[in-house]
Amino acid sequence: MALPPADKVLIIKLGSLGDVIQADGAFRDIRATYPAAEIVALTMPAYRKLLDRCPWIDRVLTDPRKPRWRLDAMASLRSMLRAERFGMVFDLQTQNRTNAYRRWFLPDVPWSGTADGASHPDTTPNRKSLGSLDRLAGQLGMAGISVSRTGDPDVSWMADPVDDILAESGLTEPFVALIPGSSARHPVKRWPHYAALAERLIAAGYQVATAPGPDELELCRQIPGATVTGGRFLDYFQLAGFFAKAGFVVGNDTGPAHIAANMKRPTLVLFGSMGAAAKTGFDRPNVQTIEQNPLTDISVGAVFDRVVSAIQPD
Repeated sequence: MALPPADKVLIIKLGSLGDVIQADGAFRDIRATYPAAEIVALTMPAYRKLLDRCPWIDRVLTDPRKPRWRLDAMASLRSMLRAERFGMVFDLQTQNRTNAYRRWFLPDVPWSGTADGASHPDTTPNRKSLGSLDRLAGQLGMAGISVSRTGDPDVSWMADPVDDILAESGLTEPFVALIPGSSARHPVKRWPHYAALAERLIAAGYQVATAPGPDELELCRQIPGATVTGGRFLDYFQLAGFFAKAGFVVGNDTGPAHIAANMKRPTLVLFGSMGAAAKTGFDRPNVQTIEQNPLTDISVGAVFDRVVSAIQPD
């Protein structure tokens, strides 16, 4: 079925941070297909400010993802969405929850996704085995979108100036940025040898810096080098500015690593038992990965050698 004309288009992308970051290219391609439409994003409250700044999105609605037995919350969300009178929906979340939104909230609106009855269904064979960017491209391509940018997200629009913050920390360009943390729900994603890596990099003459989130301050204080907080914690836009100034980034499989990778920074991402590198969207020209189970078996020397060879290639 051909894409319908629409004055107002809804894109559903609730989270996580890395998934929202990776959707930048899909947002661009939807905007290119509907250049005159109002593009509205539905996301979680945590990512509202991020998508408010996204140049491909006109307006942001939030879904707090209350339990579905909270009928009052479901009724409120339904009323909000129906009042918008969307002409097309792209469900980029494609979970059971958002599939149900088509049936409960917007049953008569043209819909791209995996929901039963979708007018533009994603029937990609073995879609769950694909990398995240390939899944997005497959879905949009089946809907009739030209996917020239979906596989190449670029969130350089996120970066705020951070020269003053870096100066306060005694940093000059370039430096090696380390991302030692991860979601508190997935501590197994945290490679435990960042302190030893930092010591070795500093001994070799490199500047090293971390930019901790609220749950990572003590972790980062145990790592030699500068701890960049801007007085408290860097927000998403300051963090993007921090990565923009880095000569190289080393991190775990986590949202901030996606920010660095999709700002085109030279990045190395470390993987253990949770998730395969090929399915995470880190398969970018500027990104290297090391994958080993258990994660703890990735040696400091192996990571150090990758950093040095990237910064000072033969």
